Amino acid sequence: MDSRTTTTATTATIESAPPLRKGARTAYAVVALTAWAGSGLVTLLNLVDGYEHSAPEGHTYGDNAAGMAGAFGRLADHFSYFTEWSNIVVAVTFTLLALAPAVRTTLRRVLLLDSLIMITVTAIVYAVLLAPTETVTGWSVLTNPWQHKVVPALTVLVWLIWGPHGWFSWRLIPAALIIPVAWIVWALARGAVVGAYPYGFLDVATHGYGSVFTTIGGILVFAMVVALIYIGLDRLLARRNGSSSSEER
Repeated sequence: MDSRTTTTATTATIESAPPLRKGARTAYAVVALTAWAGSGLVTLLNLVDGYEHSAPEGHTYGDNAAGMAGAFGRLADHFSYFTEWSNIVVAVTFTLLALAPAVRTTLRRVLLLDSLIMITVTAIVYAVLLAPTETVTGWSVLTNPWQHKVVPALTVLVWLIWGPHGWFSWRLIPAALIIPVAWIVWALARGAVVGAYPYGFLDVATHGYGSVFTTIGGILVFAMVVALIYIGLDRLLARRNGSSSSEER
């Protein structure tokens, strides 16, 4: 394939995209900036030991030295939470949309579906499994709802209103599960080394692998259901807006 063919294919991809709704790029940028700001603030607070200390329950994260002596451990813990992974995926995806909303590639389609799945699972798992037993104090009063409520709600709302729609297909589901599965492998592998896990339901030392894998399996099934819901919504919204779905292309 020569450069002229590549240019033609790229142009066709851009031209085939439906016109952007008014304010779409601004909306995408707001989502990206909100997600980046939340992730950046939490990273900074972990670096400078800005959160209040509390004894970890079971074999979960939190047993790090105070001050800069524990900075590396706190940051390693921070970037091992699914919440952080999902917020970063949202930030990257919507940054790309804000910069070049008309470019539609398989990678971008997967990332968009991935961001919706992951941030939705983050919000629901937090609300159902974590929030009922969590005591929120100090900076967590701001950062917890920021990453578990504000970013998820804003991400879904902006996608529903501004799209892009017509990007999804059920064939994307296996690829969209790569990052969540990679996180599971990382969390369990790191936990086996450091003896601590990001969430109580992953605490193998307390619950055993059988119970942990059962919970993980349930969450993955839930994630696939969420993916199918978004794919269905994507097709409905694409038809309503007069844009073709990825299945039709």
